[in-house]
Amino acid sequence: MEDTSRPPSLAGLRRTYEGQPLLEAHLASDPVSQFAAWFGDAVDAGLPEPNAMIVATASAGGRPTARTVLLKGYDENGFVFYTNYESRKGRDLAENPRACLLFPWHSIRRQVRVEGPVVRIPREESADYFRSRPYGSQIGAWASRQSAVVGSRDELDERYDRLAARWPQDPPVPDFWGGLRVVPAEVEFWQGRLDRMHDRLRYRRSGGAWVIERLAP
Repeated sequence: MEDTSRPPSLAGLRRTYEGQPLLEAHLASDPVSQFAAWFGDAVDAGLPEPNAMIVATASAGGRPTARTVLLKGYDENGFVFYTNYESRKGRDLAENPRACLLFPWHSIRRQVRVEGPVVRIPREESADYFRSRPYGSQIGAWASRQSAVVGSRDELDERYDRLAARWPQDPPVPDFWGGLRVVPAEVEFWQGRLDRMHDRLRYRRSGGAWVIERLAP
């Protein structure tokens, strides 16, 4: 009888990547246009949460951490997400305003990585987005002291209920909450290929232009 109590061998967990070639001639002239094309492919492929991305930050002392958040906007100026500025990532970015984003689109055998400095977006833009959120998410932004230790789930729920009673509609925009923009200095597009000979093409900002470079897989 097969022993099912033992976990599978990690060495045996492998997949074959059979993606289409990614060649320099295929790329848009700038990384945001290229991202828009690939993001459209991810949406069309029916990926769950195609705008989910891993955000990696580091404290002033170099202590790294990563988490998954949702991309809420992008254009030639950068990639925007929203957070509590007093959270761990908010504190990291106040001390060390650089971040790395990773879009892991595994099922279509692609990844996109973005690196660059981080700036807060204008307050009015954060307010416009906050007011577009569902009411429950607005109250949730007030109720959660993100990354702080909570004594119990009941404590968290009671705080939510108190704030919902205080603002039964149209809660104000928290002053500790808002948008952050990662301004791309490097953007890498990764396409899975056979035999681990993947395609990696990187846009790197040099002066006022983008330089495209191929990286070894």
